[in-house]
Amino acid sequence: MSIKIGIVGYGNLGRGVECALKQNPDMELCGIFTRRAPETVKTLTNVKVYGMDNILDFKGKIDALIICGGSATDLPVQTPNLAEHFNVIDSFDTHAKIPEHFANVDTAAKKGGNIAMISVGWDPGMFSLNRLYGETILPDGKDYTFWGKGVSQGHSDAIRRIEGVVDARQYTIPIESAVESVRKGENPELSVRQKHLRECFVVVSDGADKNRIENEIKTMPNYFADYDTTVHFISAEEMKRDHSGIPHGGMVIRSGKTGLGGENSHIIEYSLKLDSNPEFTSSVLVAYARAAYRMNKEGMSGCKTVFDVAPAYLSPSSAEDLRKRIL
Repeated sequence: MSIKIGIVGYGNLGRGVECALKQNPDMELCGIFTRRAPETVKTLTNVKVYGMDNILDFKGKIDALIICGGSATDLPVQTPNLAEHFNVIDSFDTHAKIPEHFANVDTAAKKGGNIAMISVGWDPGMFSLNRLYGETILPDGKDYTFWGKGVSQGHSDAIRRIEGVVDARQYTIPIESAVESVRKGENPELSVRQKHLRECFVVVSDGADKNRIENEIKTMPNYFADYDTTVHFISAEEMKRDHSGIPHGGMVIRSGKTGLGGENSHIIEYSLKLDSNPEFTSSVLVAYARAAYRMNKEGMSGCKTVFDVAPAYLSPSSAEDLRKRIL
C-alpha cells in the first residue's frame, strides 16, 4: 500500500517534492493545495490541484502533508493549523525561532493525535544531525559550519528590495583559508567575516545610481555589513544565462581530541554540493514524510525533529534488508 502525500504550496520547493515523489515508488502524490486559483497552477506531472479552502475535505484520506511555504510568515501559521488534522512535515529554518515553533506545533499535533516533523532539510536537518553526532562522539572539540558556495535566497531577496534593483543573486562563499585551518585541527576562533564572503550579482533599472545601490548593499545590517562583500552589476541577459540555477551546499566539521592528555586529534566532516537547493531539500522532506507516517502508525504523536527519528524509519527497505545491505 502506498503512502498518500499532499503538497501544500507550489513554488520551487513544492515542485521539488513533486519530482522526488516520482523516485519513491512506495509513495503517491494525491494532490497539491494552493492559495492561488487552482486552475492557474500548471504542475509538472498533471496531478490534481485544489484550493486551500478544500484541504480539510481530505482529512483521513492523506497520510502526510508536506508544507512548502516560507519560514517568515507561512509556516508559523500553516504548520500548527494543519498539524491538528494531518501528519505534517515542514522545512522551518529560522534557527532562533525553532523552540517557539516547536511548542506551537506540538500542542496542535498532540491535540489531533498526529506527527508533525519540523525543520527538515539540510540545515536545519542533515547538518543538525552531524553537529549532534560530532559533539557526542568528540566531546572535547569544536564545531564549524560553512555554507556555500551557493545562492542565498533570503539575501538575494533583500537586495531586490533596494530601490533601482531589478534582479539579484547573492552567493555565500566559504573562505578557503578558514576551512583549511579547521581541517588541520587548528581550532581557530573565527569571526563572521573570517568564515564567509558574499558575492552579489545585480541587475539595475536604467539610470539607477549604482554607487548608492552598492553602498546600500554593503552596509545593510544583518545581511552584509559584517562581511566582505563584492557587488557586480550585470545585464538581465547575463543574469538569465549565468545565474538561473539555485545551487548550494556546505560542510559541518568537528575537530576534537581523545586520550588521557588529548594527544590524538580527529576530524569529522560532512559536506554537500548541491545543483539544486530546493530539490535536495525536497528529497529530505519526502524521506521524513515516510518516517512521520510510520511513527504515527505506531501510535506516536506530537512535534518531532530529525533528532527524534531512527534512521530506519526513513528507508523504504525492511530492517532485514538494511542489515544485510548497509550495516
